[in-house]
Amino acid sequence: MTMNVLLLGSGGREHAIAWRVAQSPLLAKLWTAPGNAGTAELGENVDVGVMDIEGVAALAKEIKADLVIVGPEDPMAAGIVDRLTVEGFRVFGPSQAAAEIEASKTFAKELMAGAGIPTGAAETFDDADAARRYARSLDSTPVIKADGLAAGKGVTVCENMEEVEAAIDLIMTDRVFGEAGARVLVEERMSGPETSAHAFTDGVTVVHMPFSCDHKRIFDNDRGPNTGGMGAYSPPDWLSGDEQSFIKHDVTEHIVQAMFDAGRPYRGVIYPGMMLTEQGLRVIEFNCRFGDPETEVVLPRLQSDLLEICDAVAHNRLADVEVEWSDDAAVGVIMASGGYPGSYQTGVPISGVEDVDEDVQVFMAGAKRQDGQLVTSGGRVLCVVASGATMAEARDRVYDNVGRISFEGAHYRTDIGAGAAAGVTPVKAR
Repeated sequence: MTMNVLLLGSGGREHAIAWRVAQSPLLAKLWTAPGNAGTAELGENVDVGVMDIEGVAALAKEIKADLVIVGPEDPMAAGIVDRLTVEGFRVFGPSQAAAEIEASKTFAKELMAGAGIPTGAAETFDDADAARRYARSLDSTPVIKADGLAAGKGVTVCENMEEVEAAIDLIMTDRVFGEAGARVLVEERMSGPETSAHAFTDGVTVVHMPFSCDHKRIFDNDRGPNTGGMGAYSPPDWLSGDEQSFIKHDVTEHIVQAMFDAGRPYRGVIYPGMMLTEQGLRVIEFNCRFGDPETEVVLPRLQSDLLEICDAVAHNRLADVEVEWSDDAAVGVIMASGGYPGSYQTGVPISGVEDVDEDVQVFMAGAKRQDGQLVTSGGRVLCVVASGATMAEARDRVYDNVGRISFEGAHYRTDIGAGAAAGVTPVKAR
């Protein structure tokens, strides 16, 4: 039996998911809402926004969806999975109650504390003056985080108290992240290399994906402001076997059990962002969905049927599916609009995508077709991904292919995966 599948989202992550789902013999037809230029080539795009919950429910009925895959976190936090489930649809993604692990950093901290999962010490405030007073009382400069969802940009790594107070003002007074900034966390600053630890789960069974690493800063050598991610690589060979085992069993599997025990069974993809500090591994945050751009380097390593896995999660039978991964390394480089993450121009023609190697993926994020021409439509425009037997080979191939693509103002980092290719353990300050 084949399936009609509805995928929600419009970024590079969703293009990567669509690319894998489209390879499945179980697929009858794929619809993506709202989709992008990449998903349009793999199925049918429908102009329904991910936060239009009633519109999505109506679309699922219209196309007789057998499975709905939710890409971004915002609709999950808004309860779209619950709404679709009430209508009788099978959904890959967590309920609103389970998605709170990402939607509220305070909830996640409390859950980790109860489960004994190591993380940075933090206090939550709904009053800006109280947050400032607490920050001034600390012995070292803290990190300031918006409690709610802020598109991956709600974290300010401060160098001094002036930056701390400015961050609190931006989040709580100016509300640059809207209601996500109604509360802030004042958290101890940790330092060390980071990794993303994705896993599939149906609430009981946990199937781990390969580890990956995201590069958040806009410029080489981790300089400049945070972005939604400028590239990623997989795997991080600097992570030891014991460290990998700790993350899998003592963090991911432990939190899934804690969610079950709390009456919030978790189904979908869950991943902790981890930091290897001098004091050991610590959770930076939990996420309730595939990461972006990590998805773009993890899914090319998947050798099993993604649609079969998603369907098994939705039917609570993940234990029945065998999931295999390639040993190859993968590197993804984001090509961004000039000026990103600040203001940038859109509608800029893109050329050269058709010139990349056949086995190199170009995942569309901020790109659309306009009168037949591929043009930019967002800050992060493309994610170019190449694989190789070694990290060095994957890097050489991806940058060779990035060089074939051009658009006015294009910006990309030249050091994605460089340390891993050289066998160097990355060090990032937070």
